[in-house]
Amino acid sequence: MMLICGVENEEMPADDFAKLQADTEEWIKEMDGRGVRLFGNRLHPTDTATTVRTRGGETLLSDGPFAETKEQILGFDLIDCADLEEALEIASRHPCAGIGAIEVRPLWEG
Repeated sequence: MMLICGVENEEMPADDFAKLQADTEEWIKEMDGRGVRLFGNRLHPTDTATTVRTRGGETLLSDGPFAETKEQILGFDLIDCADLEEALEIASRHPCAGIGAIEVRPLWEG
């Protein structure tokens, strides 16, 4: 799983944002063509999140994200790779790696 992280609501010039979108669409097309990208999408802003906790049999709901951090998870891509090396190569080519961070984490098997 690739978690795409960045600073939410960070101002970006319109031309830069359009280039980022075009570059991301090109990355998606390439990874879909390689057959390694299974699914992915952007996420709504953190102010739309609800955090759910269950303690002592009681469900507790909180508006907003689980943690206050400088960077947020902005989106994700589920990829199917031969090994970690291929996953890291794919993540390094994602356009958002140049302005934020891509966290690569394996899924539990089973």
